[in-house]
Amino acid sequence: MNDLLVRLRYLHLKKCDKGLVRQYLTLYSGYTSSHVDTLIRQYKQTEKIEAAARTQPTFERIYTRTDIVLLAQFADAYDHQNGKALKHAMWEMYHVYGDERFERLAGLSVAHLYNLKRTPTFKEEALTYTKTRPTPVMIGERKKPYPEGKPGYIRMDSVHQGDRDKEKGVYHITLVDEVTQYEITTCVEGISEHFLVPALEEAIDAFPFTIVNFHSDNGSEYINKQVAGLLEKLRIHQTKSRPRHSDDNALAECKNGAVVRVQMGRQHIPKQHTPLINSFYKEHLDPFVNYHRPCAFPDEVIDARGKITKVYKTYLTPVQKLLSIPDVEQ
Repeated sequence: MNDLLVRLRYLHLKKCDKGLVRQYLTLYSGYTSSHVDTLIRQYKQTEKIEAAARTQPTFERIYTRTDIVLLAQFADAYDHQNGKALKHAMWEMYHVYGDERFERLAGLSVAHLYNLKRTPTFKEEALTYTKTRPTPVMIGERKKPYPEGKPGYIRMDSVHQGDRDKEKGVYHITLVDEVTQYEITTCVEGISEHFLVPALEEAIDAFPFTIVNFHSDNGSEYINKQVAGLLEKLRIHQTKSRPRHSDDNALAECKNGAVVRVQMGRQHIPKQHTPLINSFYKEHLDPFVNYHRPCAFPDEVIDARGKITKVYKTYLTPVQKLLSIPDVEQ
């Protein structure tokens, strides 16, 4: 920018030409117009544009390496208790027992204590250092269901109908059987247990066969005590998707796009339309999808090398697939 202003003799240009130069600099420098004006003003005053030296504030270091080493030894002695307990114990070491080594650590906050524990010095001096481990959620078994050709293994997922002006839209809940692709769709105002549990109970009753397994992702709307209690009452086994296995719940994801999104679109739908949407699902969409909409079902083909591949040539409605299962009355 400085070279261009010198070469064009910017200070001696006409006003219209200066405007063109200013537009050019704004376009090709990547700076905003106000930033370019500031730099040109600097050029007018000093006839040179220089980058300002970057200054970074420095703060006095309160806790030294000696303090961090002492903290590591102290944490080892107390078996790495939580930060609040360690802070109180160090406060007592100085104020009650008069240990001068803890003069600065006695005023250490809990938040900064964890900052010091993340430093390389602490990790080098501490005998044992492990991160806090998350508490495992014991609701649901983490596995992929294997229905073995029997209906009753439900895959479930939800779709949100978008926000508008910070107002949440409705949620669509899709339940689809893995073997027959029999599908029940319902709509709720919110994804909390207050709305979800009654909707799930009604949707489960709508299936024409006994539900054996209920599979979902790891969302808190499904993995909670209320939903687990409902499934336990109905004697339905609950499973959830495994980490790094994005295809565990692929069937429900496909139905979200091929059925729900096709019918309802992606625009915001306010919550007050939930009863009307549920009426549409029960009277029109669910009967159409299960009785009239063909679905592709895989046929396993074994090649000369013994490799099993799936070929999609069979198209049946979910009800036709259900009636084709041997001993379907059972």
